[in-house]
Amino acid sequence: MKIKRGDIEGSLSDYIQSLALRGLFGTMRLLPFSLRLKLVGFVVSRIISPLAGYGERVRENLALVMPDLPEKEIKRLMRSVPASVGRTFAEIYSGADFKAHAKNAKITGAGIKDLEQAKERGQGVIFVSGHFGNYDVPRAVLSERGFKMGALYKPFTNPFFNAYNCKAISEISEPIFASKDRSDLAKMLRFLKSGGMMGILIDIHTSGAPHLDFFGKQAATATSAADMALKYGLALVPVYGIRHSDHGDYELVIEPPIPHSTAIEMTQALNDSIERQARAYMDQYFWVHRRWKAETRNRSNQ
Repeated sequence: MKIKRGDIEGSLSDYIQSLALRGLFGTMRLLPFSLRLKLVGFVVSRIISPLAGYGERVRENLALVMPDLPEKEIKRLMRSVPASVGRTFAEIYSGADFKAHAKNAKITGAGIKDLEQAKERGQGVIFVSGHFGNYDVPRAVLSERGFKMGALYKPFTNPFFNAYNCKAISEISEPIFASKDRSDLAKMLRFLKSGGMMGILIDIHTSGAPHLDFFGKQAATATSAADMALKYGLALVPVYGIRHSDHGDYELVIEPPIPHSTAIEMTQALNDSIERQARAYMDQYFWVHRRWKAETRNRSNQ
């Protein structure tokens, strides 16, 4: 059964699911910010994670890349990692409230001067990060400092919830571009070439992509960010948002731009950068997602 609300059309089940999720996140936003993060982190870690198998996925990934990790630490991460993931989504769906807390983040790293110079020259920048900490901290902080910050997002299959998601992430900064919309991708390129700045997460298994080192194992890694940087003369800058507490205490790490060489070499440098941050803050890396799939696991074991 189809249902239409405004310009959005989808199934009745999509609509009901969207209402439930919007109700959850809407109720969440009534709570004080720190309590909101704690509560959502607890629910994801203690209720959703056991049902969805997130803890076992954490164990599986750690067994692959850190086989000597003590069992006590593995069990701790099986709880703390899903909690951190929950906090990240609680922050993102807090929209403007999250931005108000994050905008005063401490900025560290040797790349801030390079970034300011790129802004002065009108040079576009591709920020690269991973599923780590809160990857929207850079957008929240830098948009407040006058940088032209856009966002690339993957649309949800549920059209009603996708509209809600777009509204929430737009509260942090605009413009936003859909990754599966060719018209939006063309607009994104124009935005970058006009001096805009965009963030991309590259630690996603991409079938057919080059197999590069990540935590000592082969991981299929798309080189699209480096390809664009080379083709259009854009700076390629690793950035990270680290959460230090549930009270809006964040750190924005801006590393120096990756020197232009080849797409493979630049992407490997990005993988190495993400790995360094993940090792430093193990709880904040998204060990729940399938970074190493069957084809790369088999290749790594050969």
